[in-house]
Amino acid sequence: MRKDLGVKPYVLPMPVLIVSAYDENGNGNAMNAAWGTICDMDKVLIVLTASHKTTKNILATKAFCVGTANAENTVQADYVGIVSGNKTADKLKNTKWKYEKSKFVNAPVITSLPLALECEMISYDEENEILIGKIVNVSADENVLDGDKVDVKKVDPIVYDPTSHSYYTLGDKAGNAFSDGKKLIR
Repeated sequence: MRKDLGVKPYVLPMPVLIVSAYDENGNGNAMNAAWGTICDMDKVLIVLTASHKTTKNILATKAFCVGTANAENTVQADYVGIVSGNKTADKLKNTKWKYEKSKFVNAPVITSLPLALECEMISYDEENEILIGKIVNVSADENVLDGDKVDVKKVDPIVYDPTSHSYYTLGDKAGNAFSDGKKLIR
């Protein structure tokens, strides 16, 4: 038996993405964005309200980074989601996260996070609050790499559960993509 729940944003799990950008004075800011995804091999889509300080910064600089929040940084990731950059000038500094200017775009890479997408803004749809960015580089902490590949267990990303307003880490490997389904091919 199934139960209808109505319209809910229940795509599970949702990645916890930390979006960072510089303001017009070169000050770094970041926010937590749970509604984001890859929308092409070199593009990212994130839903961001126009009133966010980070959104205003991106519209001004046309650049941003998307960091992967991990278990080690859960408190800071939640902080940048609940505190407004419009009201707290040193929001990013308050996290004690280390960050540096991207070599590829005019945005801060939060080096305290294990993985970052460095992006140029392609478009922002104010009506639907959809930001699309072109990924021009991905940088990763060497500690989360296995050769040239990112090891998801080492990244230890957190995901957001909108049904309980909780953060979770990922579990064990469940299968092999592009392989396990071949068992059903006749």
